Parts: sequence; structure tokens; C-alpha cells
Amino acid sequence: MGLLAYTTEYLPEDEPLLVARANAADLGGTEPVSPAVGAALRFLACAAGAKATVEIGTGCGSSGIWLLRGMRPGSTLTSVDTEPEYQRVARKVFTQAGFAQNQSRLIVGRALDVLPRLSDGAYDMVFCDADPRDYLDYLSAALRLLRTGGIVAFSNALLAGTSGDDEEAQGALAIDLPRAVRADERLVPMLLPLGDGLLAAIKRTE
Repeated sequence: MGLLAYTTEYLPEDEPLLVARANAADLGGTEPVSPAVGAALRFLACAAGAKATVEIGTGCGSSGIWLLRGMRPGSTLTSVDTEPEYQRVARKVFTQAGFAQNQSRLIVGRALDVLPRLSDGAYDMVFCDADPRDYLDYLSAALRLLRTGGIVAFSNALLAGTSGDDEEAQGALAIDLPRAVRADERLVPMLLPLGDGLLAAIKRTE
């Protein structure tokens, strides 16, 4: 087994995560985080002692399960997505994974409309798994939402796009986001070669 394969399979998906992945394949349009990215999210949530986390992009629930498994008992995951069907199936897999209904708050809507309604400095972690073209805006929102010592993380941070103009635009954003995070003196960043790049940073000052 190669190093990459071993890393990816080190913490394999269990039944709720496999169900979430199957649901994503059935619905189309959303790609769950890999087991390696999920394990990193669980690790970061645990390291932060997260009790309140915001997730931008519910998908079919894979990343939400990983985050909840790293968060402290009695925690709440606030997850935002534009697709109600994704959230319907995500709620089912959260229950299958053993989480009480009040441990997840699922909000249907555009994140850039929803995030301004959330409280300043009230969250331990913000995870973004959505359109990379909005990532710089999500970074600004995360800096407002996070407490000192909180963590912001971006999946697909190096996503180069698909084709044509979108490829050029998303490729530029894939460079801009890591640069913006690295240049911000309020943040202590790292960029991991997991998936299409997992970028994470700790907020160290207000």
C-alpha cells in the first residue's frame, strides 16, 4: 500500500459516513470530504475544544459527522446550505451517527445572507466547504464569528476550477485565499495536502 493510500485509509469511514457518501452520489452535485480531510476536521475540532461550530456547506452530512465527533459533549453544529434536500438527508445521518437532534442547527439559505445574523466571537470553529469564489468573504465572516483561539478551515482551498473562465477565476482565488490567510497577522495558518488542499488557521488576536 502506498503512502497516500495508507494516509487516506488510516481512519476509514464507518456506516453513517458510508451512508452519507452514498446519499451524496444519489443526489449528485456535492462531493463529501475524504476520510483524511474528515479526520483532520475531527482533530481540529477536538484541539479547539469546540462547543459551537459553523459549517458553510452541509452537503449530505459527512463533514458534519466528523466535526461533531471532535466537538465536546453537548455541542451544537450550525450548518448552512442552499439545498433543503441535502439538509434533510444530513439530519438523518446525524441521527444514525448517534447525535441528538438539538446538536445540529440546519439553516437553509445563502451563507452570505445567514452569517451576518450569527453572533460575534461566539464560535470555536468555522469550516467552509462551498463555492471557492466566496471563500475570501467567508474568511472575513469567520474572523468576526470566531473567538480568540478559534479555528477557521477551508476544504478545496487549492481547487483550480473546472473549465474555461471559471478555471481561471477559481485558480486565481486558490492562490488569493492562502495568501490572504498567510498575510493576516491575526492568524496562525497551515496548508495541508489533503483532498484539494485543507487550509486552516488559528485566530490568535482580535
